[in-house]
Amino acid sequence: MSLSRRQFTREFKLAALQRLETGASVAEVARAFEVNPNVLHRWRREFRQGPGNAFPGLGRRRWEEGRAAQLERKIGQQALEIDFLKGCLQRIAEQRQLQALSPQPRSTRKSQASERDGSR
Repeated sequence: MSLSRRQFTREFKLAALQRLETGASVAEVARAFEVNPNVLHRWRREFRQGPGNAFPGLGRRRWEEGRAAQLERKIGQQALEIDFLKGCLQRIAEQRQLQALSPQPRSTRKSQASERDGSR
């Protein structure tokens, strides 16, 4: 026979915490709700850290929400990088167009003569 972990609903946890708030001791509430006192301490700590985020429910939901936020930040960062690189490519393309349109500097007679002589 294998032992499976008990799963408690958010309402169950909140009811236990509410009973603690009415002045009952941790030992009394642990006996009444048939849970380990350490579990009650953990639930109270989680609830105090963030009542809205405490007891999210099934399994890995907290991790998934954190992961989603992390991926959204990464997407935002990559979008900024892409925009920056597009701007760089656009400036390079504009510079190449300007170079193609501008006439090549003609050599002067002096520079032509020095090119032939190999001097200067």
